[in-house]
Amino acid sequence: MKRGGIALLVALGLVLGAGSGEAQSAAVKKKPVVAKKHKPAKVVFKVRRHHARASLKDAQGLLVRSTSALVQDQITGAVLFEKNPGSVVPIASITKLMTAMVALDAQPSLTEVLTIADEDVDSLKGTHSRLRVGTRLTREEMLNLALMSSENRAASALSRHYPGGREAFVAAMNRKTQALGLADTQFADPTGLTASNVSSARDLVKMVAAAYEYPLIREFSTATGREVIVAGRPQIFHNTNSLVKSPDWEIGLSKTGYINEAGKCLVMHTWLNNKPIIIVLLDSWGKLTRIGDANRIKRWVESAALALRPAAG
Repeated sequence: MKRGGIALLVALGLVLGAGSGEAQSAAVKKKPVVAKKHKPAKVVFKVRRHHARASLKDAQGLLVRSTSALVQDQITGAVLFEKNPGSVVPIASITKLMTAMVALDAQPSLTEVLTIADEDVDSLKGTHSRLRVGTRLTREEMLNLALMSSENRAASALSRHYPGGREAFVAAMNRKTQALGLADTQFADPTGLTASNVSSARDLVKMVAAAYEYPLIREFSTATGREVIVAGRPQIFHNTNSLVKSPDWEIGLSKTGYINEAGKCLVMHTWLNNKPIIIVLLDSWGKLTRIGDANRIKRWVESAALALRPAAG
């Protein structure tokens, strides 16, 4: 019986040992499964926390090199980004938006032929123009070239052919400035060649919004190019803002500007995330700084909006 008892105990031990081994084996197999379930959860949590911080209220990650800048939602009036928005500075050819509005407010004939005269030649900065003295173009063509290619002689001709001449035209520019509530803005000429034409980014947002109400200003300022006959020969003029050609941008109004005192300037009415946004960039230095700033602002606004979308599931 002792032998039988011992044999029974040995058999029982083998059975228990085998069961214990399977339990240990099962426990080992479960650990990787648990780890796999928790790792993805941690990754998703980190990504969501990172995006939650990337909101339009936090502009620390946005590098804008222009000295003065303002980005505003036109519908709500919400300021998305600002940098020295109240600084009153020369605005160069951004002036031509006001020039176009005043010229159109007089409801003139767009088919009337205007002539470039000696008075339209830039004696202040000595800038070049392909519109020679004696060039005859319609008022519509002059307006187009002033807005699209920033032609100073075209802008000057528009002011000379205004009722009462250039003096009356500049006075009308300043009256409209007051009517629009632009407290920081003042004009001394229709081209922007003088540093006496000044404004602030805060005022220019309002001016861009007002100019956007004119269909011809929207059309001409965003045209990529136009062929006109100058001195009997066809010449092609291009837009001074390269972004109007980009498929990544939807631009409803555009104007560039430059003189030494103002630096490189750019204002745009554009659509970002299906919302109308006004961008003002003043006193940018370097050939592509204002374009770089505009692209950085676009990416920042779009990435912030993407981060604010609710997570799937």
